[in-house]
Amino acid sequence: QVRLVESGGDLVQAGGSLRLSCAASGSIFRVGIVSWYRQAPGKQRELVAAIPPGGATNYADFAKGRFAISSDTAKNTLYLQLNSLRPEDTAVYYCSMDASTTSSANLYRYWGRGTQVTVSS
Repeated sequence: QVRLVESGGDLVQAGGSLRLSCAASGSIFRVGIVSWYRQAPGKQRELVAAIPPGGATNYADFAKGRFAISSDTAKNTLYLQLNSLRPEDTAVYYCSMDASTTSSANLYRYWGRGTQVTVSS
């Protein structure tokens, strides 16, 4: 099984920064794309940033120049650096990972339970 746990969400003032972390554990055999999504109240879940396997990082337009996705394979951790935060960035941020396990060769998209980011004006 695979487990993803996000952390780092907090209440911050506009213009502030946060660093979100997503720790992965379990019998991971192969990893595909890893991503960060977010969902604000009353809105659909939307992609924030992603790292395709062997590819360059990509970002949603609202994230370009402000957010940075990175990973540390040695620590089995995915990060999202949030800078110049705005009230409209308020949302629950989720990490996701496409992976196969030692018990199943099929790629499946795993999700964390999310971490709340609240930006005050």
